[in-house]
Amino acid sequence: MGIRKDLWKTFLVRQPVADILQFGKITGEIIDITRNLDFYCFLADPFGIEKNGLFYIFAEYYDYRTRKGIIECQCFDKNLKLLSRKTVLSEAWHLSYPYVFEDNNEIYMLPEASRNGKLTLYRAVSFPDQWEKISDIDLGGDVAIDATPVFYNGLWLLFYMSANGKSQKKQELHAAYADQITGKWTLYKNNPVIEGAGHSRPGGTPVIVPNGLTLPVQDCTSTYGLAIRPLLFDNLNPDLITCSVGEQIEIPPSLAPYVEGMHTLSAVGDMTIIDAKKTDLSVKGVWLQIIREFKK
Repeated sequence: MGIRKDLWKTFLVRQPVADILQFGKITGEIIDITRNLDFYCFLADPFGIEKNGLFYIFAEYYDYRTRKGIIECQCFDKNLKLLSRKTVLSEAWHLSYPYVFEDNNEIYMLPEASRNGKLTLYRAVSFPDQWEKISDIDLGGDVAIDATPVFYNGLWLLFYMSANGKSQKKQELHAAYADQITGKWTLYKNNPVIEGAGHSRPGGTPVIVPNGLTLPVQDCTSTYGLAIRPLLFDNLNPDLITCSVGEQIEIPPSLAPYVEGMHTLSAVGDMTIIDAKKTDLSVKGVWLQIIREFKK
């Protein structure tokens, strides 16, 4: 890992995610919901769910000293007053991208855990801070990065970037489908759906639109998490997937200095959650890197 570090913050936008994806601009009021963080820590990959008039926002809390992410949840009331903040999921391995969703009155989380070589589905036992493992999703040997499920036209679809060898180096978007969220999952025949650093890694909540489905994807062409683009699917049946790539979503200048990247665009109620980054090359950061290298 290089000396220069990405530092992310999360923001709440008073604007529907579908509107942002359609017009390519963030125009709603932006609220910084990142708490005061410890040195060289960040909060990224925000996903949310509205429940009983409250907004629950889950995100990756990452500490460069431990090199491991855990999942935090912040709860806000309808006036966006912070009610609570707590760690809700931690494993021996790195966790990020806590995709939270509801199905048949159950709440699930599908966090990114590719360093563990598995994609594990969790169900809330006591929402939002107690979760149980339901199953490891079988993708025929594929290891999924930033897996993103959505129920569409009577099927559960799962989009992910493959972490397997050449697939990861080429950056390929893959997809699978199932009758139930717990599987059995079938890979699409024409995987990879699309390849290339500009549009192959999921980056937020899929949105059903009149002519298909739109998936936010990360543009990583010049740097990790450079921007979000919409990926529009006009065919999504078991025998065929076709899609087209839209333009980058503009990062508002008002987020400065956090204007060097954005890699999550997700929904919570009729609002949107985003993350944005700045990069750091401070003396403290260099010293931290030297200490870490010395301990190897």
